[in-house]
Amino acid sequence: MIALIQRVTQAAVAIDDKTVAAIGPGILALVAAEPDDAPAQAERLAERVLGYRIFADESGRMNHGALETGRAVLAVPQFTLAADTRRGNRPGFSTACPPERAKGLFDTFVDALKARHPEHVEQGVFGADMQVSLLNDGPVTFWLQA
Repeated sequence: MIALIQRVTQAAVAIDDKTVAAIGPGILALVAAEPDDAPAQAERLAERVLGYRIFADESGRMNHGALETGRAVLAVPQFTLAADTRRGNRPGFSTACPPERAKGLFDTFVDALKARHPEHVEQGVFGADMQVSLLNDGPVTFWLQA
């Protein structure tokens, strides 16, 4: 599985002009599944997102993760991260997990986040046409795989 994580001061997901999820300071995680992914990868990715040290310590160094600092996580399904972009000017999606399996893996990812970090996890809606807004802090952005 893939997660593009961004340290944010705020982020939100809207559908049809209605906010369905929002966080203050924390991590926006755009998440995609690939064909060979299994629930174990979803759970490992959740651990990595929560523990990845992108928040500053007292010396200003990135030494703390969301779990340690109590920061929120907004998980958003985004299958386009798994696109094949190596050739041409049009992405191919044969490298993305089929939607019916990808939804289950995204749900496993979110469940794993919530099990470890209750009350600090929000999520987008799988398969919906979402508008994602964010204020990137830093900017700090990382590509994680599990």
